[in-house]
Amino acid sequence: MSEPRRDHLWRPYTQMKTAAPPLEAVRTHGTRIVLADGRELVDGIASWWTAAHGYNHPHIRAAVAAQLEAMPHVMFGGLTHAPAERLAARLAALLPGDLDHVFFTDSGSVAVEVALKMAAQMWLNRGVEGRTRFLAFRGGYHGDTMGAMSVCDPEDGMHRRFGAYLPEQIFCDLPTDAERIAALDACLARHRETLAAVIVEPLVQGAGGMRMHAPDVLAEVARLARAHGLPLIVDEIFTGFARTGTLFACEQAGLVPDILCLSKALTGGTLPLAATVATGAVFEAFLSDDPAAALMHGPTFMANPLACAAANASLDLFETEPRLAQVRTIGARLAAGLAPLRGRPGLADVRVLGAIGAVQWTQVPDLADLKRRLLARGVWVRPFGDIVYLTPALTIDSTDLDRLVEAVVAVVCDVTRT
Repeated sequence: MSEPRRDHLWRPYTQMKTAAPPLEAVRTHGTRIVLADGRELVDGIASWWTAAHGYNHPHIRAAVAAQLEAMPHVMFGGLTHAPAERLAARLAALLPGDLDHVFFTDSGSVAVEVALKMAAQMWLNRGVEGRTRFLAFRGGYHGDTMGAMSVCDPEDGMHRRFGAYLPEQIFCDLPTDAERIAALDACLARHRETLAAVIVEPLVQGAGGMRMHAPDVLAEVARLARAHGLPLIVDEIFTGFARTGTLFACEQAGLVPDILCLSKALTGGTLPLAATVATGAVFEAFLSDDPAAALMHGPTFMANPLACAAANASLDLFETEPRLAQVRTIGARLAAGLAPLRGRPGLADVRVLGAIGAVQWTQVPDLADLKRRLLARGVWVRPFGDIVYLTPALTIDSTDLDRLVEAVVAVVCDVTRT
């Protein structure tokens, strides 16, 4: 049998005509990726922020293996199973307030789609017409499906070419000062009767450039949404599960959103799973004798038992291992290690929040060159736009973390020197 051709694969976020061939990964362990040529790379981004406990954690692996023996999958329409029941109950207990009603999907983008759908249909079920748009924030990113794309930054985001195909939404700047607070308040007042909800990424706009804001900014978003009678959707797909220093980022602002989205680290980076979690008030808007009032959504692999088993095992680890303390340690090391880059010519900012470190350039650098330089130092880091960032596994040891930080500092210094 002949070897498979690699050009059959269409890769993500990649210009297939000009991109360098991808590296072949054959194994993972801890915070390392092993390549087919024998090299080991320290993973600085935890496989797009998912592998919170590192790779191949034995507790998660054992849970998935046991579930595989019993029941890999069963449809969730008309059936239920213990892994999903247990996971939903545990998420409800961990999340703030009465975020008690969990709808499982299989990706973060779809979790956002469901959140938008919930908010829009909630108004229809209450007999209110015309609530067809959402207010989102410049710099934000919420996914790659059509509805999610429509609430991403329409001008500087990666989906700006699709403007003509997407629903037209309302965009504001995050309320970081008095002028922007007033502008957001006025915008909400002007569009209130056509808005279904407000959607925000709490504390960090992740794929939009690791843009960070203070908890009081998030609290102001929540206050103004409430003042105008609008539900608030909080997208914790990136920030959830300790990444910002608390289990959920919205805790730092002391708020309970109406709808919250989770994915990424939910299964510890093992299997695809996402959740859209709603309060009782949202859920009750769908309770009716009319079948058409039900939430008409149902992914084929919704609440996949293997993924739910992995997520339950991941929650075990958050309960029994010191993840929040580890985040504090990582944050302190990132802040100290990246500090020499502050004020360097060619750099706009160096910032750290929780287990996230970001270095921002004044203009977009040669990303392919940066990736090659970082790879040569034995680290897997994926700069994008005008930033190079680190979001390592929360379990990373000091040796691997130092290697990541030193590689970023050395490469940035080399590039800015030349």
